[in-house]
Amino acid sequence: MGMFDTVHCKYPLPNSRHQDLEFQTKDLECLLGQYTITRGGRLVWHARRGRWGGGPDRDIQWPLHGDIRIYTSVKTEDPSWVEYVVRFTHGQVEWIRPVEEGQTPNFASLDWDLFPDPPVEEETAEVAAEPRPAASEGEGGAPPSAEDALLQSLRRDREELGMLLARCSDHWVYEDSIYRFYHQSFKVYGLQGMTQAIVQRLQALAPDRPLNSWFLQIVEAGTGKTFQSEDNARWMEVTRPIVEAFFHARFFLE
Repeated sequence: MGMFDTVHCKYPLPNSRHQDLEFQTKDLECLLGQYTITRGGRLVWHARRGRWGGGPDRDIQWPLHGDIRIYTSVKTEDPSWVEYVVRFTHGQVEWIRPVEEGQTPNFASLDWDLFPDPPVEEETAEVAAEPRPAASEGEGGAPPSAEDALLQSLRRDREELGMLLARCSDHWVYEDSIYRFYHQSFKVYGLQGMTQAIVQRLQALAPDRPLNSWFLQIVEAGTGKTFQSEDNARWMEVTRPIVEAFFHARFFLE
């Protein structure tokens, strides 16, 4: 099923019976985060709570421009599947409509430059409205936090990251390499180069911070290998770490 985020919608929905439902979406950060669409039509990304789930270190308003889909299921209704498209225009809800078959989404992006500074609404008075990332050093403000700096790097390198993901998802890298593993072909060793390329790109997003130690152990176990004829006698032992390292690297890139 993969990762998702949770959305609560206080903005009026077309069907009032769905107002208090808990929705999911795969159109945001997919970090098991918690979001609220306020009555005034703003999207709030809530601070990380507890051990699990991603989120910033404070509640912030998330400046979307485009569409996201939110969905859930209601056992007492027919049909039980409930799904809406929420359209944001420069951080503000423009409309919410039920999903229609064949509808083409207008994929959402972040719009820091055009996002206005709205007043904090009554129902989210605890939210510190922070529509813009912290000013970077040299712009008259304090240096950005580690999280803000990472988000800035992600925005800066989004196109290159997308190209790398497309490359490692290509048939001749993804499908063919796994095929080679199961057919005991030495060509599976070629996955190591792609794994290393992904790791280098991830590290470049925050060069002053180490990557997760478990992840680096997996990468180390699955790279730096050269095919030897005797590897055929212990194929799983030698090559499974190569495939595992690639899977973990591609997961984090995606």
